[in-house]
Amino acid sequence: MAETGSIGANFDAGSAYQQSFGNMAAKTVYLQPDLKSIMSSKMKNTVDARKELHNSYTAGLKAHTTTAGGAGTAGYAMVPIFVDPRIIDETRKNTPIIEMLPRVTNMGMFADFNNITAKGGGFTATEDAAMSEQDNTYDRYSTAIKFLYAVGRVTGPSEAAQPSYILAGMNPSGSVGPFGDQSGPNAMQVEVLVQTRAIKELEENLLLNGNATTSAIAGNPNGTEFDGIVTLMGATNTVDKNTTALSLNDSTLAIQNAFDDGGRPNLGICSSAVFSDLLDLLSAKIGFLQSAVETEWGFSAIKLNTMVGQIPIIPSMFLTNASGSKALYFLDTSVVEVRVLQDLTYENLAKTNDSRKFMLKQYETLIIRNTAFCSSITEIA
Repeated sequence: MAETGSIGANFDAGSAYQQSFGNMAAKTVYLQPDLKSIMSSKMKNTVDARKELHNSYTAGLKAHTTTAGGAGTAGYAMVPIFVDPRIIDETRKNTPIIEMLPRVTNMGMFADFNNITAKGGGFTATEDAAMSEQDNTYDRYSTAIKFLYAVGRVTGPSEAAQPSYILAGMNPSGSVGPFGDQSGPNAMQVEVLVQTRAIKELEENLLLNGNATTSAIAGNPNGTEFDGIVTLMGATNTVDKNTTALSLNDSTLAIQNAFDDGGRPNLGICSSAVFSDLLDLLSAKIGFLQSAVETEWGFSAIKLNTMVGQIPIIPSMFLTNASGSKALYFLDTSVVEVRVLQDLTYENLAKTNDSRKFMLKQYETLIIRNTAFCSSITEIA
């Protein structure tokens, strides 16, 4: 049975009004019968807003915010989280030097080679003079193979739950070219791709900055690196700028130094700051002419005109831009070799729990058969 009752002291008239009439202004006529139609067979209303009020009331009952249960609370928020399938590597680096230096297979734990360090030489003589042999001097050089590793692990739940991703910028092209994307259809593939990039970036860094005595890369124990270009070249045929600015004459002198010692440099490597310095110098010299052209490797680089022909200059992300420590290296790649005992190899490691562990490895070293065939400009401001 219906009944009447009293209201409490805490009754909120505003809330009660809003529940029925929403934002409709007070004293609004929401139903107005047409008195003239009372005598007809069909009652009409001149104003009837009940349908709109009903819709508003029904919507009010169903409405909830996108943060119901807390923003992003799994199992409570009604709007699911949609994660972008592209993963950006914030630490990515180009690795062009790996592809530009000759890679040569190597037997054994050392890269051994011989050089002629002195020739006895030809001579002139009188008619029917005694013929004495002229001795040549040979020397043996030996460089130890070093070992590069990257280790990854993926748990079972991660493999079961992780969707596919696109690793954006996983494949670099050239030294200044774009980074291409790589698909990672599952957790294991993503981890393998990331570790592959890690070991290739390590290799690039070692080819330039490695030091077999005192490791140049943080975390590498001393004695585990091979000497890179910076260490191998040292002060050989260097134009020491002693913290002064680079000039085009410096490159002319450096190439001449290598030429006079029998070298024919065909590749230049420098930091990005030195690359920019060269661009500025060339632009000032040749005006509107193009200072960067396509190389045989398929990307843009500076081609420097020298006494031994055009030399492409490649910027590296692994050489320092610090003023007074910047450098430009000219290499005769006929005497530069990456000696490889074992190239990049994938290997599963022992399974001891609910995960899969693996390592990537490669065994190699860098040799420059004669550093005097190369040259450098160092300590550029």
